[in-house]
Amino acid sequence: MTDVLASGVHNAITDVPGIRVGQVTVREEGRFNTGITAIVPDTLPIPAAVFAGNGYGKLIGVTQIQELGEIETPILLTGTLSAFRVADHLVSWMLQQQGNEEMTSVNPVVGETNDGYLSDIRARPLAEEHVFAALQSATDGPVVQGCVGAGAGTSMCGFKGGIGTSSRIVSLQDGDAFTIGALAQTNFGGTLTIAGKPYPVPIDSSPEFGSCMIVVATDASLDARQLARVARRAVFAMARVGASYSHGSGDYAIAISTRRDGSLPDAALSPIFTATMDAVESALLNSALHAETTHGPDGRVRRSLPDCYPDI
Repeated sequence: MTDVLASGVHNAITDVPGIRVGQVTVREEGRFNTGITAIVPDTLPIPAAVFAGNGYGKLIGVTQIQELGEIETPILLTGTLSAFRVADHLVSWMLQQQGNEEMTSVNPVVGETNDGYLSDIRARPLAEEHVFAALQSATDGPVVQGCVGAGAGTSMCGFKGGIGTSSRIVSLQDGDAFTIGALAQTNFGGTLTIAGKPYPVPIDSSPEFGSCMIVVATDASLDARQLARVARRAVFAMARVGASYSHGSGDYAIAISTRRDGSLPDAALSPIFTATMDAVESALLNSALHAETTHGPDGRVRRSLPDCYPDI
């Protein structure tokens, strides 16, 4: 990280005006560590873009985002086999919202990573009540990180991963200032690297070859084409923390803007790219630094980074 750009008040994606986050965690000792993380814009639809660094995943709603350059629902993150039920319940929630009484089509946006090492993924325990609770609890305040929501059962480079978030403030030459916020659901393999220093997986653990979902939000006026460029930088930032981008990894970024009043000139985007990569790198690391050692079915365990390296 450059540590040059300032963070927002909460150092979270919720520092972007008009973005809220809600989470629900489902735990049952020896069986479940799973949940939902909801990124909820105050206004919909808004400009959006997707970049797939490696497309081995289930990102529901991606083709309509690519075609129309916008999202029309909140973005929900969850476990792999729960993604389809969560999408169905998101549709139910949308149909119930005021002003949607005549809605006959909607494109739910749901991403996932596989939490099957630490949770009974085949049971698919997430129900409508969990989806509605995640959406209804969304706030613009601090965001709980680590083993929570969609990150309850995920891993990162052989350590316990989870949900991480961060933000950066960008000041352009013309005096305008914008916020870049990132939220990540980490579940990927590699050799974890912090400020250039590798942290090898302990001998009593095993590396994870999973996926990563990243959401980047901003209040800068960016159109869908420009947001696609931002989304690419978000996936590029995974390399800073040692991601392996393995064959079985679904590495996706969704970038959204809360404004629809035109777009900045492309020449002004470089500071936004820098802020995106810094915020994403920080979010990825925060997911592991805030995580706790977690036990799953059949005696499986994923140790946290702080437990393995207490002097970090």
